[in-house]
Amino acid sequence: MLFNRAMSHGARDVPTAESPAGDSLGSLLTGLDEADRETLELRLERWSDDLLAALRVLYPEQDVSAIAQRLVGRAVSAYSERPPELRRLDQRRLLRPDWLQQPGMFGYACYTERFGEDLKGLGGRLDHLRDLGVTYLHLMPLLLPRDGDNDGGYAVQDYRTVRPDLGDVDDLRDLATTLRADGISLVLDLVLNHVAREHEWARRARAGESHYRDYFHVYPDRVMPDAYERTLPEVFPDFAPGNFTWDDELDGWVWTTFNEWQWDVNWANPDVLVEYADIVLYLANLGVEVLRLDAIAFTWKRLGTNCQNQPEVHAVTQALRTVARIACPALAFKAEAIVGPRDLVQYLGQGEHAGRVSDIAYHNSLMVQVWSMLATGSTGLTKQALTALPPTPPSGTWICYVRCHDDIGWAIDDADAAAAGLDGYAHRRFLSDWYAGDQPGSWAHGLVFQHNPATGDKRISGTAAALTGLSDAERRGDAGGVGQGLARLFLAHAVVAGWGGIPVVWSGDELGMPNDPHWADEPGHEDDNRWAHRERIDWALASHRGDLATTAGKVFQGLRHLATVRRSLPQLHASAQTRVVLETSDGVLAVVRTHPSGSMVCVYNVTGHWQTVPVRLFADAGIVHPHDALGGHPVFGDAAGQASLSPYAAWWVVEAPVEVSRA
Repeated sequence: MLFNRAMSHGARDVPTAESPAGDSLGSLLTGLDEADRETLELRLERWSDDLLAALRVLYPEQDVSAIAQRLVGRAVSAYSERPPELRRLDQRRLLRPDWLQQPGMFGYACYTERFGEDLKGLGGRLDHLRDLGVTYLHLMPLLLPRDGDNDGGYAVQDYRTVRPDLGDVDDLRDLATTLRADGISLVLDLVLNHVAREHEWARRARAGESHYRDYFHVYPDRVMPDAYERTLPEVFPDFAPGNFTWDDELDGWVWTTFNEWQWDVNWANPDVLVEYADIVLYLANLGVEVLRLDAIAFTWKRLGTNCQNQPEVHAVTQALRTVARIACPALAFKAEAIVGPRDLVQYLGQGEHAGRVSDIAYHNSLMVQVWSMLATGSTGLTKQALTALPPTPPSGTWICYVRCHDDIGWAIDDADAAAAGLDGYAHRRFLSDWYAGDQPGSWAHGLVFQHNPATGDKRISGTAAALTGLSDAERRGDAGGVGQGLARLFLAHAVVAGWGGIPVVWSGDELGMPNDPHWADEPGHEDDNRWAHRERIDWALASHRGDLATTAGKVFQGLRHLATVRRSLPQLHASAQTRVVLETSDGVLAVVRTHPSGSMVCVYNVTGHWQTVPVRLFADAGIVHPHDALGGHPVFGDAAGQASLSPYAAWWVVEAPVEVSRA
């Protein structure tokens, strides 16, 4: 039988339909019609080796055939339950595997309740997203969290239940269907590193069930916790020092990286992998198209390390990704790995994991460099840092962003800083002080988040308008300051939109909204100033999104223009090769993108002064008639062959359209 050949190809320990371990795959397939059976056989033939390879890395001392049998059985069940319209989406995605890399992708992220009150209300506000050009919508955690403080929803109590104040599972399924009809892909969070103390697994562990106690890292005394702590950093030193918590009911020390009520799960236990595979398949069958794998970098623990970015992390992703490819190949994975620049690319797949792990990952380094350039007016560090990154796998795609729901941590590599003539520690401190408004000449008005005097870590909260000086200038009625703030904000978004990944706008930034002055008034928010930049959408302000006489209208229409121009430029397909030009002046960042349709040169003046760029830069890239697609005008040089860039200018230079070049 083809199914048996597919499952046994090249491996002695691969399960077959007749294997005794786990569910009977043969009986599951028997219940399917011939076409569905053939579909599954072909998918298993294609992806079963990837599953087994991952399991051998994770569980080298265990019977991986039995684990694989359980996982494939769940994939077959999920496939049999998958709605017809989602099976059609699977076919569409398989025919266009680069759908996330298309230049028409344009993202938006928000909290449901802060955008539309609840899921139904959000569905009634989709005209706002359509106008902006959104094709990718990330809704922040909406699965049932613990009561009280819950880390913004990341302390999940039940992965299969929607927060009652937002609606129910049927509302989520209906919203996904509506979004899909509008060409918008729904993105949800899946927290992989931990669950809430109130989650069923943790409750049953506290009740004395050894099966569920093994879902967590539990120790009877401080011997092992102290051994781990010698090399573990603290994520939230202000309000969650240490990485272990004593629990009386559990009668042990449990691993709690983030908060005492967020228990890290034990991925070395294959039962945990099977549980999460079930959750992945359940959410995919609701219509979720992208899962953001939250805190993925922390999932594997190894003594003597910082327990981040361990090799097994990528095997975990590969195993989950393979199960999804068998049952629901339309589902994509996004790695939430806010890690150092050298560790970034691994989350898109390198070496044996190339093309087998996450489809997209956050380009945290690009975000940090955008803010560094704006603060310093210098591109030296940025050129060094972005050039030093390993090449992106052809199938991988970046999430590019000016900011997100989190604080900004200054992930600047000390080696990159040294190569650029800077001290890494001092530069990180400078950026924190600049964006807190504590440096002479700073126009920024951010808030210091989680200052750790022992390590010097000092992060920043704030909206894009607050950090670019726009909101404060508008409050003061400073027309010149508003103009400069707008220019900085547009430049920042142009850099991320022109990098080639999926640009994602954080809710409120499309209207130039300021920090929420009342962020601490809500219960549970008073110790976390990140809520200052997680403001509720001001719908009275949003009603002016088409009015260019208002600041909100200028910001909205400017970002809408970026989305519109992006769609027209094949050079912004994410697979295009990217090269940072090192020879430009210090105030100019130039990036060459090479695509079969033609080249593109993105040029950015990161200063408040006029700069020049040699016109030969465009000719060297093969552009005969340079045309700025953003501004809609030809690019000319002076007698010395230099083109002039106005303060904070952003150009996306391509070959002029035929009718323009002829004119």
